[in-house]
Amino acid sequence: MTTVRNIQAALDTITEPWQPHRLATVNDYDVKVVKLDGEFVWHSHPDTDELFLVVSGRLTIQLRDGDVELGPQDVYVVPKGVEHCPRADGLVCALLVEPAGTVNTGDASGERTAELRELTD
Repeated sequence: MTTVRNIQAALDTITEPWQPHRLATVNDYDVKVVKLDGEFVWHSHPDTDELFLVVSGRLTIQLRDGDVELGPQDVYVVPKGVEHCPRADGLVCALLVEPAGTVNTGDASGERTAELRELTD
């Protein structure tokens, strides 16, 4: 049986920024909720696109050729292989969609690399 999940209720359980939690799985893709605050790391995902949907706050996706600004309910897809660095000047709540097993820091690794966490029901 499939579980009904509320995006805001799931976000309310997250206490640390940059720690993605699985909200749902669709075929071979994870739908993740995450809180963002500050600047992440420059990285790319060589084999996959990455979808960002901002639930609340304002998110800047820094790209080498210019920034993309997202507000609530905005969606942006970073194409595979494109180096990017998310930056949140204040708390941002977001939903990410990417293939299962995708590492949050892509090809960069480092101290911001986080294992995907499961939500507690």
